[in-house]
Amino acid sequence: MITFSMILQLCIVLGALWVGSRYGSLALGAISGIGLAILVFGFGLKPGSPPTDVIYIIIAAVTCAGIMQASGGMDWLIQIAEKMLRKHPDHITFFAPLCTFFLTVLVGTGHVVYTLMPIICDIALKKGIRPERPCGVASIASQVGITCSPIAAAVVAFVTISNANHFDITIPRVLMVSIPACVCGLIAAAAASYHRGLDLDKDPEFQKKIADPIQREYIYGSNATTLDKEIPQSAKNAVFIFLGALAIIVMFAALPDLLPSYPTVKAVKGAGDLTLVSGVTISASTLAKAGVVAEGFTEKGMVDLKMNLVIQIVMISAAALMIIFCKAQPKKAVAGPVWQSGMVAVVAIYGIAWLADTYFSNYMSEMQAMLADIVKEYPWSIAFVYFLVSVLINSQGAVVVAMLPLAYKLGIPGPVLLGVLPAVYGYFFIPNYPSDIATVNFDRSGTTVIGKYLLNHSFMMPGLISVFTSTIVAYLLSMIFY
Repeated sequence: MITFSMILQLCIVLGALWVGSRYGSLALGAISGIGLAILVFGFGLKPGSPPTDVIYIIIAAVTCAGIMQASGGMDWLIQIAEKMLRKHPDHITFFAPLCTFFLTVLVGTGHVVYTLMPIICDIALKKGIRPERPCGVASIASQVGITCSPIAAAVVAFVTISNANHFDITIPRVLMVSIPACVCGLIAAAAASYHRGLDLDKDPEFQKKIADPIQREYIYGSNATTLDKEIPQSAKNAVFIFLGALAIIVMFAALPDLLPSYPTVKAVKGAGDLTLVSGVTISASTLAKAGVVAEGFTEKGMVDLKMNLVIQIVMISAAALMIIFCKAQPKKAVAGPVWQSGMVAVVAIYGIAWLADTYFSNYMSEMQAMLADIVKEYPWSIAFVYFLVSVLINSQGAVVVAMLPLAYKLGIPGPVLLGVLPAVYGYFFIPNYPSDIATVNFDRSGTTVIGKYLLNHSFMMPGLISVFTSTIVAYLLSMIFY
């Protein structure tokens, strides 16, 4: 039964997310802490659990990627992408988003594309292509890649939470669905953007700009490039180490039999509580955690090393190898955008997920009673919830960590949740995300814009097409595979 108190507390949760998104950066997590404090101290709700496993993985992955950037390895990846784009300038509207997408897939964060965006704009201008076409969809692609990266928080969190809820899924199996689905979505978005807007030679506003010699020099005078930058062998070696670490993670995820196993005590399936002679009642899970073997309640067994620990060990080890052998400077890594954006994501996920878990865990029975009929009849409708929450909190990893446990408790099958995974990206809807704002600034032609009415911006159309198409394709693939 829905009560006034339940609605009021939900408004507090949404209000904290909204205020946090207005301030951006670390404020998302910090202001969520205010909402958490109000729920716990003001309303007496039992605190939920912060997603520590996911946070540790993000720290390890971001540290590794940040060290690679400090070694110069990121410059080499950008240079490779630029060579490909300049080789095929006529088709930059298709190739630019594919480049930004796969850069994100490799590194696990969309913030690596800032160096590439001025290059995309420069190539488009030199070829007479309206920069809005490749720039808009390339910015979208840089975020779409997050649900396709083996070290991104959204993917790791999906696997970790799914396994805890008895949907046995591995990182490679997630990628088998998400990568082809998201590529299809991006191709659809690029196709829709191919003739978007007026050509530059027919755009009266653009022609009016370049009629002014100063404006013309500003628009055409820059020559953004990384091709003249000499990349040392140590930077290339850092990339090889990073790619090797990704390959090891994927190998262990695909072949879990290779992982070491350890003896453990686990609760017998379906076991109830054990009542001691003293009258104290203890659950089977509590006995298992204490390592106590009680016939009919707990039993000895073997457990494999968990993938969340595998990722942390491999990523931290790879970072160390780059420091030792690739001249990577830790201080430079900490000052770099990859490490800093990753730490911001840690704080955001920490606060947002803890706030959401506190609210939903206290009202799970009410949620189940209210939504059971809807999710039973239309389980795919959870995609709309994912999208709307993402519009508020600007983090795909946080959406997964906050909403996936609720989805499983509502009884939605794992394959359905895998199929709607691309829907966790909705923060392009309100154009306040750093990559979108930066893209607008990088486009010297002024064709990539945030409209007068806020929502009529250059990222809306490619974003909606990409997410809608990706979700449909992912859903179909998931139903075929599972």
